[in-house]
Amino acid sequence: MRQVACPRRLTATRPGANLQPAALAFAYLRAETVELARHPGFVVPTLGFPALFFLLFGRSVAPGQAAAVTAGYAAFAVFGVVFFQFGVGIAQERALPWQLYLRVLPVAPWQRFAGRLGSAVLFAAAAALAVIGVALGCGGVSIGVTGWLRLAAALTVGALPFGLLGIALGYLLSPRAALPLANLIYFGLAYLGGLWTGPEGLHGVARRLSPLMPTRSWNDLVAGAVGAGAWRLGSLAALAGWGAAFALVARFAYRRDEARHFR
Repeated sequence: MRQVACPRRLTATRPGANLQPAALAFAYLRAETVELARHPGFVVPTLGFPALFFLLFGRSVAPGQAAAVTAGYAAFAVFGVVFFQFGVGIAQERALPWQLYLRVLPVAPWQRFAGRLGSAVLFAAAAALAVIGVALGCGGVSIGVTGWLRLAAALTVGALPFGLLGIALGYLLSPRAALPLANLIYFGLAYLGGLWTGPEGLHGVARRLSPLMPTRSWNDLVAGAVGAGAWRLGSLAALAGWGAAFALVARFAYRRDEARHFR
């Protein structure tokens, strides 16, 4: 199919042209959320899979590790939402004519990304709450109000680098390659980071590789948030470094994709 040169910005009047930037971002957030919420094939696995995974494997840990493992599975839930909603979602939508149309409208890229980010935050929060609800229902988890607030902050901070990684993959990969590779990265990073078992549950090569993984830094951060370890500035610094690296790759991937479609 022949590429057609398109202007980067349209000057014609269009519905919503007088909206403020924040209002446009919110409109995109609402549209994205409503569209995803109408698909049970997205909602049910997104909300149910991490909680089911915890129910099957997370309850077998020692009682003293219940808080740390609950935090790890909550991070696993948030990771899945932001990674797949950005990575696989962007890769699949790039092939749609509607997305090409949106990208030539006079709307800044940050407004579209802000809307998608807001939608991902809503679903990520719901997935994490599902895990926490199952953990509390099973008993053995004792986390104070301060601990829950610190966990929410740690989950939010950790979600940003993996959302950027998802954006990078979404613009680098074809729709056909995005899903299998995203699954491989998702489960590999979750396991090597100790999100399912805690670092002490890893053995052999996995135990040696774990400290090098961005998910391990996130796991240490959420475990410290619930009192299962000390807060470590090194974990926060490592996540910031990974986030900066993923941001550079995402920026490169986005600009390369724009150059291919809108020369």
